Amino acid sequence: MKTSESYLPEGSYITQPAVREALCSPDGLRRAQSEGRILEAVAQRCTAEHDLLFDLGFAQGVMPRSCCALGVAEGDTREIAILSRVGKPTCFAVTGVEEDADPPTVWLSRTIVQQRAQDYLLDTLRPGDVIPARVTHLEPFGAFVDIGCGVPSLIGIENLSVSRIFHPRDRLCVGQDIFAAVRAVDTENRRIALTHRELLGTWEQNAALFAPGETVRGVVRSVEPYGVFIELAPNLSGLAEPRGDLTVGMVVSVYIKSILPQRMKVKLTVIDVLAPRRLPLPPHYFITEGHIDSWVYTPACCDKKYVATVF
Repeated sequence: MKTSESYLPEGSYITQPAVREALCSPDGLRRAQSEGRILEAVAQRCTAEHDLLFDLGFAQGVMPRSCCALGVAEGDTREIAILSRVGKPTCFAVTGVEEDADPPTVWLSRTIVQQRAQDYLLDTLRPGDVIPARVTHLEPFGAFVDIGCGVPSLIGIENLSVSRIFHPRDRLCVGQDIFAAVRAVDTENRRIALTHRELLGTWEQNAALFAPGETVRGVVRSVEPYGVFIELAPNLSGLAEPRGDLTVGMVVSVYIKSILPQRMKVKLTVIDVLAPRRLPLPPHYFITEGHIDSWVYTPACCDKKYVATVF
């Protein structure tokens, strides 16, 4: 795993015993300040001036607006990046402890740890590296994820899976821990782009999970005049005969008639319409660590469309 344990997605630190111990006393906070340690607590309130406030028990934690997120002070990051932290674990470094204040005040900075995390990630990550991430929000064009201390990255919808979807919520949900592969590192603009589909297996790996004669569940992904495309796994779909009562997103049971690697096809028959799923199933990963130089989805024996990624 290329990512450092020092820079984890937000929400990963709050239960660590060392972090909880440091937040219990002024001495613990001062030690954390001198050591430059990353701490985490839940933001309780955002003031009208967009400072974040934290209840540390013996003191109030204050994170000034300019210290809440990278780019806020420069106007490159929207204020929603601050407002949306309320009620969520937020990482920070301690910049000052004022016991004589009324109430006692601990000054905090999220931008310090974000800057450190971003510098580290930009310096060490290379295309093809596999890293952990946590989904923070979903847009029609892709999924935003936290790759360390709130540093954001984007997985475009076209890179979430081989099977096409209409919205990232068909594949992921907010707060979900996932794995991703680095697609590009842009040091000039300080951005890291990710991809996801390469970790979900090749056509042959996914097809090996099924066998002709089985009846399994699937999701309707496309309805065409010549047939219905049904997703059996995020990187594997099959084709069933046309049916007028099916629409995109329906969950169905299907009978597997045949699996044809040389044509990269799975032939299906729809058996029944099932109750819809409330949440997408967790991804089944074939790769969760290390580095990928290249990835070939298409079976070697197939003379149809060639799908591959070179990092």
